[in-house]
Amino acid sequence: MTETRRSPWARDNLAEPVTRRRLPVLATLVVAVMTVAFVILGMWQLDRHRQRAQANEIAQTRFEAPALTDLGGVDSDSVHRRVSLVGVYDPAEEVLIRSQVHRGVAGFHVVTPLVTAEGTAVLVNRGWVPLELDSAPVDEAPPPPGETVVEGWIATGQTRPRFGPTDPPTGRLEVLSRVDIGRIQQQTSHALAPVYVVASGEGEALPVPAPGPDLDDAGPHLGYAVQWFGFAAIALVGYVALMRRRLLRTPAPRPPRSRNDPGAVSDRT
Repeated sequence: MTETRRSPWARDNLAEPVTRRRLPVLATLVVAVMTVAFVILGMWQLDRHRQRAQANEIAQTRFEAPALTDLGGVDSDSVHRRVSLVGVYDPAEEVLIRSQVHRGVAGFHVVTPLVTAEGTAVLVNRGWVPLELDSAPVDEAPPPPGETVVEGWIATGQTRPRFGPTDPPTGRLEVLSRVDIGRIQQQTSHALAPVYVVASGEGEALPVPAPGPDLDDAGPHLGYAVQWFGFAAIALVGYVALMRRRLLRTPAPRPPRSRNDPGAVSDRT
């Protein structure tokens, strides 16, 4: 009986190891999931960009509307409406809003109630002062005395973000972290309007007027969308390059040798 042994070279023609065969499948799945996720994130940012652009268009329409001369019936839909109000400032109820920057210099915003002829009051952001003027009322930047006309635009009261600083819930505060109308109402004798006014103006005299609303800024969402789509493209290009490199490095299968080839070893029994 004659038995032909498989020569050592024949082992090269065996199937690839399981892990090596699974590599293209795993890589394909990973790249597919990553690409889909990146595209979804990019589309989400594009949607955010469209929403921001639409909000800016609405705000621009409001800003270009005739100025309001009273705050009766104002609500969140009145944001960015221009106003021209007549009243008397009450500096005794003035507060400062911390963490405000003007031309790279830290400071405060000065917020003073303006009492109208109807007896109601509205908080007015009169502008910026440097850090050394940290006591309210700010004697170095007093409001005009007597009855005055204030022109500006409407803003909504500010609320604490998820990780923002917290102001003490009770007591009288001269310095706050934000224009929190409800918190300021606790320490003033005036009935405050549900919105506040950012006074407009020019020049560098204290308090320096805050800039007007930037209604052309659509935010960073378009840039983020481009980044996510770029990540998707990088993942696909990298996958193609990896697969191409693997194919080039895979040796071609050797042709089978005949029984009479010297590489075949026979045992005779």
